[in-house]
Amino acid sequence: MKKQGKWMTLLGLAGVLMLSACNTNSSASDTSQDGSSTESFGKQVKYEIIGIDPGAGIMKATNKAIQEYDLSDWKLVEGSGAAMTATLAKDIKNKKPIIITGWTPHWMFSKYDLKYLDDPKKVYGDAEEIHTIARKGLKEDDPTAYAFLDRFEWTSDEMGEIMTAIEEGAKPEDAAKKWADEHADRVNEWIKDLKPVDGKALKLSYVAWDSEIASTNLLQYVLQSKLGYKVTALQVEAGPMWTGVANGDVDATAAAWLPLTHADYMDKFKDKVEDLGANMTGVKTGLVVPSYVDISSIEDLKK
Repeated sequence: MKKQGKWMTLLGLAGVLMLSACNTNSSASDTSQDGSSTESFGKQVKYEIIGIDPGAGIMKATNKAIQEYDLSDWKLVEGSGAAMTATLAKDIKNKKPIIITGWTPHWMFSKYDLKYLDDPKKVYGDAEEIHTIARKGLKEDDPTAYAFLDRFEWTSDEMGEIMTAIEEGAKPEDAAKKWADEHADRVNEWIKDLKPVDGKALKLSYVAWDSEIASTNLLQYVLQSKLGYKVTALQVEAGPMWTGVANGDVDATAAAWLPLTHADYMDKFKDKVEDLGANMTGVKTGLVVPSYVDISSIEDLKK
């Protein structure tokens, strides 16, 4: 009887363990053996693409991508560049999936391991450029400022130094000054043989993107400290930025993303502004995910 009692006890324990295992497997039905989710990427991120301000060209391109790739379940979440990077930082810290509207140059690509999703339909186009746009008549009214702005060009790596310093806590004006002081040879190329003025007023405008904060603060510092200008830098949305230059209320902007991002504004104002050309080449926009996310193309979002 004792042996029979022991066997009954063991059989009872085995049954409990089997039921427990079954319940565990049932509750983890959406989890793979390595602990990763077996849900579709879309379900994991609630079919949300984290975007920036609604007036940005990349938002228009993303809405077009949703249509072109037949992503009817997906929603583009409007916000700001700061809100987008804050959400990205939080999800990467927890190694959660996320998809954002992204662009380079941007400090997040140096801080995090990110990748662009392939865009076989070329909705986001090929590589873009950042152009300097001036008001009509600036060349005649202010040849010194015009010549400097026309000469100004740099690389994404150079811009990245200022963006990273700002992201790490430096004030934009301090980061720009430090860069200019450490790259005097580059600055001297832009101001060579230009005669300084005595406190002449100059207005610049820019959008509140990390890249444009970096470039405009650098321009403001050089114009003031090396060429004697009193510079007002206006942070506005893309529409007012272009409108101000077109109306002559603003002298210039070094923040025009072409040919795609600001295409509508260029089409509207091309006869009212002067394009001084690219101050940076090899710029890119698109949909971006952390490298640990197991998708590689926008087409994968339909799965």
